[in-house]
Amino acid sequence: MALLQELEKQGNFLFRYRSYFPLLLLPLAFWVYSYMISRNPELFSDTGITMLEIISISICLLGLIIRICTVGFTPANTSGRNTAEGQVADTVNTTGIYSIVRHPLYLGNYFMWLGIAVLAGDVWFMIAFTLAYWIYYERIMYAEEQFLTRKFGEKYTLWASVTPAFIPQFSKWTSTNLTFSWKKVLKKEKNGLFAIFLLVLIFNCWGTWLTTNQWITSKVWSINAAIATGVFYFVFKFIKSGTTWLNEDGR
Repeated sequence: MALLQELEKQGNFLFRYRSYFPLLLLPLAFWVYSYMISRNPELFSDTGITMLEIISISICLLGLIIRICTVGFTPANTSGRNTAEGQVADTVNTTGIYSIVRHPLYLGNYFMWLGIAVLAGDVWFMIAFTLAYWIYYERIMYAEEQFLTRKFGEKYTLWASVTPAFIPQFSKWTSTNLTFSWKKVLKKEKNGLFAIFLLVLIFNCWGTWLTTNQWITSKVWSINAAIATGVFYFVFKFIKSGTTWLNEDGR
């Protein structure tokens, strides 16, 4: 099999299972976190929020904001979480955030998971994560672009030739005609905040166990944040599955 065909085959496989990529990150992150606490106990605070946690959460929220800005300004059957059905695209998004970067969702994902890597407290782990993410998602992006090239032809290749793949070029910004859809965001991205603060809580509980052999963290802010965002997630999950309130034509 030619190398290009092999890359596309790998990319399609990884695209289908891309939701499981974090499962490869978390065990290593917990191991690194354990090592860093054993060497630098000051990284773990008994009750307050640490600077490392502030930086970590801020980076995660940056990634979530990128995803929200992407999803909120796109039509149906583009920029989704589709996995089992494979690649889906009814149109080529070329305006808004797509005018400055070709893969904004993957850029958002990178920052969300980089924030978790930062929480481990080791620079080399952050670098290793970045390299792993690059190798993993480069194949997915290649397969996705092959699919879009075959489906849309010159319309896609002309846009792709002037739009960077992953690092935004803000000077190329072109406004979109679509209005922002909070309903689509709540429908598609409702789990983002909960995932961030749940993972922070789990790290805090792990740190408590490492230092006191108890699982319940004394960081009340972390518990409250996880509970609040968890309630938010389950409320809108119920609304999505039990009502049509979040449905919009064309979105």
